[in-house]
Amino acid sequence: MSAPVVTRFAPSPTGFLHIGGARTALFNWLYARGRGGKFLLRIEDTDRARSTPEATAAILTGLTWLGLDWDGDPVSQFARADRHAEVAHQMLASGHAYKCFATQDEIEAFREAARAEGRSTLYRSPWRDADPASHPDAPFVIRVKAPLDGETIIRDQVQGDVRIRNDQLDDMIVLRSDGTPVYMLAVVVDDHDMGVTHVIRGDDHLNNAARQMLIYTAMGWDVPVFAHIPLIHGPDGKKLSKRHGALGVEEYQRMGYPAAAMRNYLARLGWSHGNDEFFTDAQARDWFDLAGIGKSPARLDFKKLDHLTAQHMSAAEDAALLHELEAYLGATDAPALTEPQRANLHKALPLVKDKAKNFGQILEKAQFILAERPLDIDEKAQASLDDVSRGILRELTPRLQNANWARETLEGVVGDVAQTHGLGLGKIAQPLRAALAGRTTSPSVFDMMLLLGQDETLGRLQDATT
Repeated sequence: MSAPVVTRFAPSPTGFLHIGGARTALFNWLYARGRGGKFLLRIEDTDRARSTPEATAAILTGLTWLGLDWDGDPVSQFARADRHAEVAHQMLASGHAYKCFATQDEIEAFREAARAEGRSTLYRSPWRDADPASHPDAPFVIRVKAPLDGETIIRDQVQGDVRIRNDQLDDMIVLRSDGTPVYMLAVVVDDHDMGVTHVIRGDDHLNNAARQMLIYTAMGWDVPVFAHIPLIHGPDGKKLSKRHGALGVEEYQRMGYPAAAMRNYLARLGWSHGNDEFFTDAQARDWFDLAGIGKSPARLDFKKLDHLTAQHMSAAEDAALLHELEAYLGATDAPALTEPQRANLHKALPLVKDKAKNFGQILEKAQFILAERPLDIDEKAQASLDDVSRGILRELTPRLQNANWARETLEGVVGDVAQTHGLGLGKIAQPLRAALAGRTTSPSVFDMMLLLGQDETLGRLQDATT
């Protein structure tokens, strides 16, 4: 029986949760969840100068908003420094690592001479095979012994077999002279101790894999399955940067995208399942595999994101959508909904969520039911409320007072008044829309009348005509 799948997401807390990091987290989450495995979170906070509690909080908040739940408590890499150092000394004791007493000046002098002579600048320490009896009483680093011939093969699930000549690998430092571990050691030790079976990460880490495999081999540990995924590029094919727009996950929340649409879109950003574009979380978990990840960088496309968002908005349960919309208001520091507004919006959601590409558009379309009398009628809408139009609305009002409040009846009453004045329904609908919504764009006037109810509809007509 194969071991349970364990994946991890290991961000550095030096800023916001990048959209590329969010996709890496999603891929790890989908792979683990689809196989009944574990998805772990490790905060790689060894860079003490740049790591901040605020950045850690932003990462946790971003993952929570995306709905990517992790198993257990987040692991702090910095807190495990003693364990990392312990492994370095174990490699030293087993002969897979050695003490190097070379100074920075000596190393730089070697490289300068190598450059001048056109030789490789890959440093080979004279202390690699030195007799311990010759060791001076001086500061030293611990270096891992890289093989001098042959090749290291990274059997990558995305990139295929990647072969690296061992004479191109240096004797990597694993423990600094002050006794602190390097990042490359910490990653391997943490992945091993956390039981990680699959390392799914950006292909900018591909070159690190061969060097990290030296530590797995030295310790006699199983090498995890590697899957190095291409990075996300902008629409112009260049590496994603601020000029392409939003980079942080929290920006997408503030732009009004629902988490389900972001999960769907990020999953499709570099991975495919046939021609399927729109899918649910359950389908994504069932379908996701490493074979579906492409080798080429994915391109961020806001039009595709908008298209998927409209589909997810339409398909969403109204209660869940309302809950996330309220979280959007909080994220944008907008006023919270009052209880009456919340109830009214819930009623209106089936009408206003269709084809909406973000929560802002839903709120815009629902403004008619969120507003309170007297409405603040905008300039364009005001233009349709000329004297003639107001006169027609005044004529319409008493007929609506006695009408049965059903769509067929309302359409008949409004149609009769329009016909009396020799007008098409559209000519009377526009001033009616201005009176009911205070703007020129809104749902159908009859949908609004039914949602607002008879008393509110008549009140708004009276406000607009007096």
